[in-house]
Amino acid sequence: MIVSWFCYSIRVRPSVASRRFSSLPPFTSAAKLALLRLVSTSAVPSPSPSPSVMAAGKFKDEAYLNKVIAKRIQLFESIQNQQKAHLQSLPSDPIKITLPDGTVKEGKKWVTSPLDVAKDISNSLASNALISQVNGVLWDMARPLEGDCELKLFTFDSDEGRDTFWHSSAHILGQALEQEYGCKLCIGPCTTRGEGFYYDAFYGDLGLNEDHFKQIESEASKAVRQRQPFERIEVEIINDLPADKTITVYRCGDLVDLCRGPHIPNTSFVRALACLKASSAYWRGNKDRESLQRVYGISFPDQKRLKEYIQHLEEAKKYDHRLLGTKQELFFCHPLSPGSWFFLPLGTRIYNKLMEFIRNQYRERGYQEVLSPNMYNMQLWETSGHAANYKENMFVFEIEKQEFGLKPMNCPGHCLMFQHRVRSYRELPLRLADFGVLHRNEASGALTGLTRVRRFQQDDAHIFCRESQIKEEVRGVLEFIKYCYNIFGFTFDLKLSTRPEKYLGELATWEKAEAALTEALNEFGKPWKIDEGDGAFYGPKIDISVSDALNRKFQCATLQLDFQLPARFELYYSAEDEAKRESPVMIHRAILGSVERMFAILLEHYRGKWPFWLSPRQAIVCPVSEKSQPYALKVRDQIHHAGYYVDADTSDRKIQKKVREAQLAQYNYILVVGEEEANTGQVSVRVRDKADHSVMSIDGLLKHFKEETDLFH
Repeated sequence: MIVSWFCYSIRVRPSVASRRFSSLPPFTSAAKLALLRLVSTSAVPSPSPSPSVMAAGKFKDEAYLNKVIAKRIQLFESIQNQQKAHLQSLPSDPIKITLPDGTVKEGKKWVTSPLDVAKDISNSLASNALISQVNGVLWDMARPLEGDCELKLFTFDSDEGRDTFWHSSAHILGQALEQEYGCKLCIGPCTTRGEGFYYDAFYGDLGLNEDHFKQIESEASKAVRQRQPFERIEVEIINDLPADKTITVYRCGDLVDLCRGPHIPNTSFVRALACLKASSAYWRGNKDRESLQRVYGISFPDQKRLKEYIQHLEEAKKYDHRLLGTKQELFFCHPLSPGSWFFLPLGTRIYNKLMEFIRNQYRERGYQEVLSPNMYNMQLWETSGHAANYKENMFVFEIEKQEFGLKPMNCPGHCLMFQHRVRSYRELPLRLADFGVLHRNEASGALTGLTRVRRFQQDDAHIFCRESQIKEEVRGVLEFIKYCYNIFGFTFDLKLSTRPEKYLGELATWEKAEAALTEALNEFGKPWKIDEGDGAFYGPKIDISVSDALNRKFQCATLQLDFQLPARFELYYSAEDEAKRESPVMIHRAILGSVERMFAILLEHYRGKWPFWLSPRQAIVCPVSEKSQPYALKVRDQIHHAGYYVDADTSDRKIQKKVREAQLAQYNYILVVGEEEANTGQVSVRVRDKADHSVMSIDGLLKHFKEETDLFH
């Protein structure tokens, strides 16, 4: 039986947005429990409909829809009315609302909402503002303000606005799925890639596919036309949460959903919604639990943007790395080793070039490359905490009655390297880099080309430094990221994630670290955002998301401070006073991230047209006739000995056919040679995607090649 996500161990990060109203009265336990029992019913599978009902194309449980939904709405409204009545009894003291430009608006406590402020500024803003931020916390537009505050308003053109828009769209999708099929809803967030949303649900014997999408979209459009408001109440009871923690429940039409929120004002903002695909998923990612079905969707404030997105999506499908990789003979996967890819000779050229590119930078930036074991006794993972928190994602096996695990990451091994002898402050910062092979036990259904694999390498590095060195080290990593991503043609965004409520270490250490990260970001000079309370429990981090030529966002680079592992491994170095020992700060960082994943992203980013420095097919020599073949082979050998990837087409095809085949194969340079070129020691040069061509000497060509590659070293 699926356990409802409404009463399962949901972890809500405490914040102003999720705390209890200080003056709200406790409503009866009976009301709370009744509501939670009803919303939990949505995640309990019921018997499948009868064969006759299924044959008619109907899968919904009418009894569930008619009884449970009506009852949970009644309870929601009962609790909502209690809270509204109490809020109206509170004193509406004057408050000051400060806008980003410094303007101060007057308001009333428990009465004035962000929407009221937006209306006071302009009707246009009120019509487009989706969500607000109150003292750094995201806040519903219709939710009353609780005191003096700093207020920001966001439209769809902001990350905050889009994420909220798509989260709310997921609720609309969930309502449509429940109404149309009577499914048992589980979870429906916006996607982590920032492109739409999905909903997981249990459908019994129904298998969803694209044929169902029009029905779903039609049902969703009804909710949009009804302008259903997103309404919020607070409840105080849930399994595995402390008794004093308050959670929120939102209603959208007939859907009553446990949700942290916040949401857009009402459903009418979602004027364009489409289902994209359906797939299977496990309850909470656990393969031993029930199989659910996931529907992905996308939505926009207008049909024009939806149409452009769908066109963009169709265009992107043409450049799927799995298709291009097969076409260009770069890599393949075999069912005998799922999630572990074979790189063919041409693909290996690119793979090695990426690592060589990073290695060259390591030498310039003071990193020391190391090699570490692929497997460790589980004692290591118990010390690091992975045995308790990550074991299900590891490949674990027994050797001589002892348990071992293939490493899913390099950091514990690097801690052993730091620990194996006495360290001095003079050695810091110590930058250890490792291209070691990593293995993670991803579920078979989650494997996706090169972007989600079981075996991979990454440009992993760990910097051990003093607290006073954090700023400079972080600044150095940011410059490293900028250098590499500029070469790849990526743009990137930065976000600082700060101390969560539950954290490891001293508060003073966190404050110093966050101040150092803030200074480093400010000195770096690129705009950045702050995500309060979203850091890991073991240290603050900087999230880096890249955007490719198809305007898709990816998380590749890593920059994470860690106070936990040095403590777990009892890492120390001797300070200036040799009798004093201090613990280092550990910085996890990667630029490419997974080399496999970056390979896939770059292949799609370049649309299969690799830049010369990274290309596995840099040049090909095409003789006009058999008579010119000896000279063609001589030219090929000269270019090869100079260190470039070059081929020669000595087939009996006509020169026009040779050139066309070379263009389709995405050679960067096509070098045509005939009797005239042989007599003068030159080549006729055709550059990919350029109509004109030129004649160059071999030495001139090699000089040009060197200048082009030197730009990327």
